[in-house]
Amino acid sequence: MDTNLKTLEVYDPAMCCSTGVCGTSVDPALASFTGDLDWLGQRGVAVRRYNLGQEPGAFAARDDMRALLEEEGEAGLPAVYVDGELRSSGRFPSRDELASWVETDMPVVSAEVIAELAAIGAAVGSNCEPCFEFHYAEARKLGLTNDDLVLAVRTAQTVKAVPADNMLDTASRLLNVEVAAIGGTVPAGADTADESASSACCSGSAESIHLTKGAAPTSGCC
Repeated sequence: MDTNLKTLEVYDPAMCCSTGVCGTSVDPALASFTGDLDWLGQRGVAVRRYNLGQEPGAFAARDDMRALLEEEGEAGLPAVYVDGELRSSGRFPSRDELASWVETDMPVVSAEVIAELAAIGAAVGSNCEPCFEFHYAEARKLGLTNDDLVLAVRTAQTVKAVPADNMLDTASRLLNVEVAAIGGTVPAGADTADESASSACCSGSAESIHLTKGAAPTSGCC
């Protein structure tokens, strides 16, 4: 679609990488904002990001950015510009705001699409393969692209990984061992011959889950 897109520039505070979506303590708002920028980029928007810790020259080159930093410091970041005009500072703007700033004919996202994206995230978070397969098919029927779903899965996996990594860090600290020593290894002497215990939930199908609970299998997924 022809949207007469503008140039969107983001001046980020000092972060560990170009997007800040790394490590074990990712800010959910930052992850969501990064996803929104990826979403705009997939639709042809020219998105440029500058990291204060890695690209200070980009900040120094703008008189208005230097003035913003002198007045507010890093509390004024991220700062978002559209065609050189400051649109927001000190917060992560919403997807609706970003879309309204760069294009006027952004399609409205239906409630059905939002529901399927939420279900995709829940399936990733709960490691439910049958649920993921079902909602993947439903999402594609609604017109979501493979790139849309890749972004949804990547975001959900990032959110899921943070508490898991924190749990391992806490366990390694209390047990006084390296994280690698407890990172998913099977305990010595564990009985792997009997697979019945694991077949009831994560390793089973959607039907086996319902049958285990004493209910008749339902169509689709959940």
